[in-house]
Amino acid sequence: MQLSRRALLALGGAAAASSTFTLPAFAQDKGTIGIAMPTQSSARWISDGSSMVEQFTAAGYATDLQYAEDDIPNQLAQIENMITKGVKALVIAAIDGTTLSNALDNAAAAGIKVIAYDRLIRESGSVDYYATFDNFKVGVQQAESLVAGLKERFADVKPWNVELFGGSPDDNNAFFFYNGAMSILDPLIASGDIVIPSGQMGMDVVGTLRWDGAVAQSRMDNLLSSNYGDKALHGALSPYDGLSIGILSSLKGVGYGSGDLAMPIVTGQDCEVPSIKSIIAGEQYSSIFKDTRELAKVTVAMVDAVLSGAEPEINDTTTYDNGVKVVPSYLLASQPVDASNYEAVLVGSGYYTAEQLQ
Repeated sequence: MQLSRRALLALGGAAAASSTFTLPAFAQDKGTIGIAMPTQSSARWISDGSSMVEQFTAAGYATDLQYAEDDIPNQLAQIENMITKGVKALVIAAIDGTTLSNALDNAAAAGIKVIAYDRLIRESGSVDYYATFDNFKVGVQQAESLVAGLKERFADVKPWNVELFGGSPDDNNAFFFYNGAMSILDPLIASGDIVIPSGQMGMDVVGTLRWDGAVAQSRMDNLLSSNYGDKALHGALSPYDGLSIGILSSLKGVGYGSGDLAMPIVTGQDCEVPSIKSIIAGEQYSSIFKDTRELAKVTVAMVDAVLSGAEPEINDTTTYDNGVKVVPSYLLASQPVDASNYEAVLVGSGYYTAEQLQ
């Protein structure tokens, strides 16, 4: 029996109150795959989990899908339990990529292969492969979109006042996003085309723990009150839609987007439904589409190859050094989305229906 992606998402939403969540699979002749996801508070991770269950089931595996609700000890306990139950492989999107070394060593000792899923697991030699997107390129795309929006909306203004937001410092991807974005923004800051009125730069300053939108909203409140009494903000680099919505709430709270105060250019990532609706409404400027169906497909193919004694397909053997080893990786491409192309990209690909975005 194979559940549709829509049905799986519905099951995921129904289980949102639970800290752990197991979806049964029905073709069990090839063994069970343990899937450890960080949280159901983001629609993106529900989609990832359900896509993997659907595709592993189609490939003949049972699945044990668990959500830890951003609780590190909970995720560790879930992974240890999967190891005890004898899963054939582990697919892990880590909450904190530095806390799993002992558990993964136990997995390796038991002959269980480990795939890091979208978030690199650090400080462990027991990570076999990594499936993700080109995260540096994602940051580049975010900054390119920010600059394009500044040129479009504030063509007669120079310099542009911009504030920077980073992702969670315990997520390795956050540094790739930030560094990719700054490879585009640093030259514009150096030339004086962009200024950072708060002076706040660097992931140690602009990082947002656990990708928390409320934290981003509070920080933007403080930035506006401390630095923008006599000037307007023109743009905010946001690496994730959940942060973007918080930033936009702060901006709207002081009148941006109404009267003569134009809405700043705010970027994002993951194309979550609230942010796409915000883009349609002319608030958030852009997001980055990472097709989780394709990431799941790559991950399932990796696991199936490894468990069949074959070499999985990889396309990067240099980028992702986890502090112990360079983890062989497969990097997928991402796509910027804004008001001009969201329908073609998201609805046209079947990722969303038109009704979901109304």
